Amino acid sequence: MSVGKPPTHLDWYAIQTRSRHEKMVVQQLQNQGIITFLPLSSQVREWSDRQKVVEFPLFPGYAFVRLVYGPEERLRVLRTEGVVNFVGTSGQGIAIPEKQIEHVQTLLASKVPFESYPFLKAGQRVRIRGGALNGTEGILVRQDADRMLVISVDLIQRSLSIRLQGYEVEAV
Repeated sequence: MSVGKPPTHLDWYAIQTRSRHEKMVVQQLQNQGIITFLPLSSQVREWSDRQKVVEFPLFPGYAFVRLVYGPEERLRVLRTEGVVNFVGTSGQGIAIPEKQIEHVQTLLASKVPFESYPFLKAGQRVRIRGGALNGTEGILVRQDADRMLVISVDLIQRSLSIRLQGYEVEAV
């Protein structure tokens, strides 16, 4: 990008939200015309008199926005009630590779069971071949002799894991 030329490309950015404000923040941002992504996980909650399926943020305290990052857009997001800051260096947002967001979206759309997993930096990067998750990349780990794939969003240091039973993987 040359000096003085405004950015023109939509990128994904992570924003940190106040605790338990993720859904409210996303709704407000959408009302402002900002593209958002809030990955949710459905869980059954039990009370003494009933059971209910409740959706929780997959990455508590974080949401994603897709925008052309600049001073005006940054300020517009930061002025939204419940937004703490952009995730990055000194509060300046760092773009998240689009593939990482796509991989999380693919996993959610596939309805394959998954669970949160501690963020990993080391390990072999692999890609799933075939099936509903074809092309999804992550880090291959072993846990109790089960093969698992960890899909990570590096910037917010959050990951998801899925069991690879029945899936073929190849090194990236």
